[in-house]
Amino acid sequence: MSTDTALALTARQSEILEFIRLALSTRGVPPTREEIARAFGFRSLNASEQHLQALQRKGLIELLAGTSRGIRLKGGSQDAIGAAAREFGLPLIGKVAAGSPILAQENVLRHPVVDAALFKPRADYLLEVRGMSMRDAGILDGDWLAVHRQQQASNGQIVVARLGDEVTVKRFRLKGSRAELIAENPDYASIIVDLKRESLVIEGLAVGVIRPSV
Repeated sequence: MSTDTALALTARQSEILEFIRLALSTRGVPPTREEIARAFGFRSLNASEQHLQALQRKGLIELLAGTSRGIRLKGGSQDAIGAAAREFGLPLIGKVAAGSPILAQENVLRHPVVDAALFKPRADYLLEVRGMSMRDAGILDGDWLAVHRQQQASNGQIVVARLGDEVTVKRFRLKGSRAELIAENPDYASIIVDLKRESLVIEGLAVGVIRPSV
């Protein structure tokens, strides 16, 4: 896949490509045309189909006939996503809607032009920080936290975690069946999770902080 082909993606095509990748990674199946139309506010399924046909022409997906979920990512699509992020920016996630995937369309505020490759490992999205619970880790209210999507974390790492319908940023510690989400501000209590009784999902690892200019 040439860089020229990847950079020919429009911003909306790059968003739909990421939407397909997210559906595959979180649900194990690609989205339907109807799901794409609903996520992006299209008034007809034809709009979804036109974007999918464009992505197929650019060699990033394969459309399989005879099934509503007949969308397959091709080998170069991950490179294209990265190139599109360099040109169009990473999705900036605001307040996460209860029960929705972090990268669901309703959570995306905009796409600041931030290169994912600036971070190690690469950032997949930016999360707008609300509150001062991580102040002493240098993460302040209004900062953009660069996040690498990953479902496992080691003790001491700063994570984006989902507890029920709430998403929070805290330092992670696990001991047996007890997880602790530790605030980096003495004014805030840590969150203790009994994993035998409660669900805790790691959404990603913090890999950097951007302080947007006011």
